[in-house]
Amino acid sequence: MTPHVAFDPALPISARRDEIRSALEHNPVVIVCGETGSGKTTQIPKILLEMGRGANGLIGHTQPRRIAARSVAARIAEELKTELGGLVGYKVRFNDKVGAHTAIKLMTDGILLAETQGDPQLRAYDTLVIDEAHERSLNIDFLLGYLKQLLPRRSDLKVVITSATIDAEKFSRHFNAAPVIEVTGRLYPVEVRYRPVGGDAEDTTRDEEEQALADAVQELCREGAGDVLVFLPGEREIRDAAEVLRRLAPARPGEAREILPLYARLSSAEQDRVFRPGGARRVVLATNVAETSLTVPRIRYVVDTGQARVKRYSYRNKVEMLRVEDISQAAAQQRAGRCGRVADGVCIRLYSEAEFASRPAYTDPELLRSSLAAVILRALSLGLGKVEAFALLDAPAPRAIADGYALLAELGAVDEGNELTGIGRELARLPLDPRIGRMLIAARDAHCVEQMLVIAAALSVQDPRQRPLEQAAAADERHARFADERSDFLAFLKLWQALEQPNPRRYCREHFLSLPRLREWRDVHRQLAAVLDELGWRASSVNPAKPEGHGAIHRALLAGLLGNVGMKHEAEGNYTGARGIKFWVHPGSWTRKPGKWIVAAELLETTRLYARTVASIDPKWLEEVGAHLLRRHPERPHWERSRAQVVALERGTLYGLAVYTDRRVHYGPVEPQLSREIFVRSALVEGDYDTRAPFFSHNQRLIREIERLEHKSRRPDILVDDELIFAFYDARVPQGIHNGADFERWRKEAERGEPRLLHLSREDLMRHEAAGITTENFPHELALGANRFALEYHFEPRSPRDGVTLAVPVALLNQVPAARCEWLVPGLLKEKVQALAKGMPQRLRHRLGPLAGFAQAFAAAVPPSDTPLALALARYIRAEFNLEVPADAFRPDSAPPHLHMNFRVLDEHARQLGLDRNLAALKRELAAHSESALREEVQPGPGERHTAWTCGDLDELMEIRRGGQTLLGYPALEDSGDAVVLQVYDSPEKARAVHREGVKRLLAIAFRERLRELERALSRDAALSAHKDDLIAAALERTFLAAGLPMTQADFARRVAEGRNRFKLIAQELQRLAAAILAEHAQLQKRIAAAHKAFPQAAEDVRGQCARLLAPHWLARTPWERLQHLPRYLKAAAARFDKLRADPARDAQRAAELAPLEQVLRREVAARSKYGALSPELEQFGWLLEELRVSLFAQELRTPVPVSAKRLAKLWQSMRQ
Repeated sequence: MTPHVAFDPALPISARRDEIRSALEHNPVVIVCGETGSGKTTQIPKILLEMGRGANGLIGHTQPRRIAARSVAARIAEELKTELGGLVGYKVRFNDKVGAHTAIKLMTDGILLAETQGDPQLRAYDTLVIDEAHERSLNIDFLLGYLKQLLPRRSDLKVVITSATIDAEKFSRHFNAAPVIEVTGRLYPVEVRYRPVGGDAEDTTRDEEEQALADAVQELCREGAGDVLVFLPGEREIRDAAEVLRRLAPARPGEAREILPLYARLSSAEQDRVFRPGGARRVVLATNVAETSLTVPRIRYVVDTGQARVKRYSYRNKVEMLRVEDISQAAAQQRAGRCGRVADGVCIRLYSEAEFASRPAYTDPELLRSSLAAVILRALSLGLGKVEAFALLDAPAPRAIADGYALLAELGAVDEGNELTGIGRELARLPLDPRIGRMLIAARDAHCVEQMLVIAAALSVQDPRQRPLEQAAAADERHARFADERSDFLAFLKLWQALEQPNPRRYCREHFLSLPRLREWRDVHRQLAAVLDELGWRASSVNPAKPEGHGAIHRALLAGLLGNVGMKHEAEGNYTGARGIKFWVHPGSWTRKPGKWIVAAELLETTRLYARTVASIDPKWLEEVGAHLLRRHPERPHWERSRAQVVALERGTLYGLAVYTDRRVHYGPVEPQLSREIFVRSALVEGDYDTRAPFFSHNQRLIREIERLEHKSRRPDILVDDELIFAFYDARVPQGIHNGADFERWRKEAERGEPRLLHLSREDLMRHEAAGITTENFPHELALGANRFALEYHFEPRSPRDGVTLAVPVALLNQVPAARCEWLVPGLLKEKVQALAKGMPQRLRHRLGPLAGFAQAFAAAVPPSDTPLALALARYIRAEFNLEVPADAFRPDSAPPHLHMNFRVLDEHARQLGLDRNLAALKRELAAHSESALREEVQPGPGERHTAWTCGDLDELMEIRRGGQTLLGYPALEDSGDAVVLQVYDSPEKARAVHREGVKRLLAIAFRERLRELERALSRDAALSAHKDDLIAAALERTFLAAGLPMTQADFARRVAEGRNRFKLIAQELQRLAAAILAEHAQLQKRIAAAHKAFPQAAEDVRGQCARLLAPHWLARTPWERLQHLPRYLKAAAARFDKLRADPARDAQRAAELAPLEQVLRREVAARSKYGALSPELEQFGWLLEELRVSLFAQELRTPVPVSAKRLAKLWQSMRQ
């Protein structure tokens, strides 16, 4: 039975009841447009009830917010004089007050939208009122589009759309010119006052803004009785404003005043305080929740800051931005309309009138500033077709639609054709944000539904942790108990336990937690659990403390948050997210050590782009969970011999983030054609392939032979280029063969019918014949003494390996004669001789005739030998052309590097120890290696120490055969300080030098007492004490070693016996001679200093002579037969100075006679030094030059043998021959 319905005649809408009733009887849709305060929200349901609507179904009445649905339901029930939950009920999230006899059902638009899943034609309703349609929320726009498609199938359904603004024509056009009924006029007039902050919004400070707000409230309070409604952007601003008003706008004396907040997330009890005014004047601080259907009682004054916090979605960055923006003109009018309900009202706008006029007329619909993923999902699940064709009030941009589909694809909800997948159909059945729904589906598959329900519910409500500014440190300390240093999500699981406390109210107070928010969290959890229970999901749980549990939870989270991952930029401290965006972890996060990779519940831009609720993740999870989004970039394809495949280094990216790099993958299936080409070129043409196929070894052997011909002839044009070889294989290997396994299968089958199918011939590989490239001219090895050394040929100018290289085992290094290696091999000798001859001085070179013919004749006439090549050339020229050419006329650097033998020294494992063209340098550098290698063959262990000759007789030469090589060793006794050790050396010169010192050590041990006496005697002489070691060595040498070095024990014993009695006398004689030499030298140095200024050339010449004669250790090194002549040589030099003053011209003439002979000797010594010790002939020639000095400058001192410049020149010529 319909109750009596009474209407308040004072409400403007009451005068239009009949018009509204008539329009509804004749039209399925009616738009009612009226200003705030016209009564449309509360009276239209009563008009419908009076018409008899609600008999065949409910009168559904939607509101944008839960707080409005509750308060409007209570108001209508009060006017109908019925209990709430009876004739009038409401249903919001977590609260259902709809009974069996309910006719008018208030609900949020989201509730009605959710009911379309189970009741697609909305048969539960015979009338629907879509209130506050001007707000254009996402849900409202979708409902309007849905109803437009539904009405043709529901002819009995009536729809009333209400809007508080004058934009009703757009709604009318949407519903095919539906009638519009405008309800105009407020109950009372409203005066609008403009009070811009500081006069210029660009230059305002926070202090000025706070003062302007306080001044406006104080101004309105002075107007008279009535409450004040202040519109602010958000909850934070409400808290700040409350503090400002308490500080700057206190109540006047005798005035009771209270400040109340009003925003959507307030608890029911706190909201009720706003709707139940007491005796005190109230200042209500509200967000835009109070702009429309909520009528706050007793409001006479409004302060409009002109701003609201608006959530916008960035299609470029795929993140939501919560920004404070200026409101539209329509929103400003709505706010002003809140104060004309009970009496004349006053609205103060904290901005200028000009600024108001410049603002947009209407607020952007949420549809145009939000992600469309949920809308598209719902449209697809309801069978409404593509959202592009869906009847929306404002068609979204193609970019927004594409973005929505992209998010659904990310979640796996749609396929490549943008059709729903199985996951998509499951998501549509969950009344949740698609991202959170996807997490739950993944949690079901990962068996962690219990934990994910808690987290999903937490992400759907406001964080229950509170942080009052005045108690921030205490709050942080208490909240730290719930923190998880790796994951904010796991902190929710710890926080969940707070609801299990015996006294939750006190617990929340002590731990700075909001009990209403915790209860809301629990209500959401209960609702989600109920939905999953209805869907038949099984309960499952993991232990988050264990690695497998931790991984399961976060992989499930990733399924819904793949677009919110980030990789840390270590230098900048921020994270790079999807598509290159940069973001920072929010300061409120409890993850004290976020890892290199993190995932965030949301990315929200305020002062900067922040990630809220984050967790460290393993990038391997991204590859597992986001496999459908991972873009794989194979790069740098190349052949790998070990795998017998063409391999690429793959880089896997998720929205531009490199999840992994340089992963080796088989490239054949990716690019078969290119892979086949790489396979043929690398494996078959270049030979980088392991196979036992006969064709392969045959072809590679043939190619190597022809390459060796190229290196020997130094012509790179004999072997055909790789393209021709590639063409050979390309014509035979079928398409699709791009790896070793497939090739071998095909080859074995093909070779059954044609065994030589892949065999190359010599004619296939050679451009022309290589004339003159014979083994005789370019041998494979070189015989040096008893050994043969391998030769390698390489043609690569400017390379260290260019030319011919002799491979030398390190043990044989000192047995390689440098002079013989100068001759190279016959095939290169003519070219080297021609190059050396070309470098001769012009006056000599032209005498040789054509150099090519000269080189040819020399190579034919003179066989290679151990004679230095320059010396052999000089002798040949002297004999053939009667031309005297000094050996140093052939400059080694006149021949290019490839005409000098290269030496590669190898250890016992054929590893290279050195590579150089300077054999002497290699011998010096690797001397320790060569000697140790030789000694290991002769004496593997450490040598025995001897203090007497107890080691038996020594051989002059030892020959050791090893692996086809003959090692030559020269034994010697080595001085080790207080004993000798038998060692083997690889050169006779070094062995003799070492053995001489070793024998001296044995003699010193045998005559130690006599040597001590001699040392004591020498120490008393200041001049000789500096030379005592050399004098003792010289005494031992002359006494015991004048007849040569003993190599047998008997010879040594005989020498000791014979010299025992002579040693002291010889030592005394040496002592007297040395004293005389030093005295003469001291006198001569004074003469040199005196003559230097007047006769510098002569002085320097004598100074050089002294330096040669008395070089370091001269006493020990100068043979006795020459040592006794040193006083005479020094006297002759002193006599030269006596004669010099009298006849300088004569001295210059004599010096000119001497100079050429000394010059040729110095050149020869320098040339011979790289071949080892000087020959006795050269040493003797040097002493004859000293005798020549005596003859030239002090003939009166006489010489033991006749000498002259002419005689010595002839001697030199004979020596050269």
